[in-house]
Amino acid sequence: MWGKGKKRFGGGGGEPAAKRQAAGDNGPSEPAEDGTVVAEISKNKKVSVRSWKGRVYVDLREFYVKDGKTLPTRKGISLQLDQWKILRDNIKAIDVAIKENT
Repeated sequence: MWGKGKKRFGGGGGEPAAKRQAAGDNGPSEPAEDGTVVAEISKNKKVSVRSWKGRVYVDLREFYVKDGKTLPTRKGISLQLDQWKILRDNIKAIDVAIKENT
């Protein structure tokens, strides 16, 4: 059984996740090997399209730089194509809700 506050996978190396995933100041912004970066939302947040197990996904994810390589974090979401189409079709409604709340 897992203890309170313990991570389930991978140890932690004793340092907090933020330190393990800290990005460099001018790190590379190349895409992951299995995906095509479509948009760079911010310094470490990207939208990419990738294929995994024969399916295509739209991936919105945070990245970090380690040893000169840009690597994905767990922070993000992968949308299957049907989920992406639902989100895409509702962009206008989302924009209206944003305007109502700003």
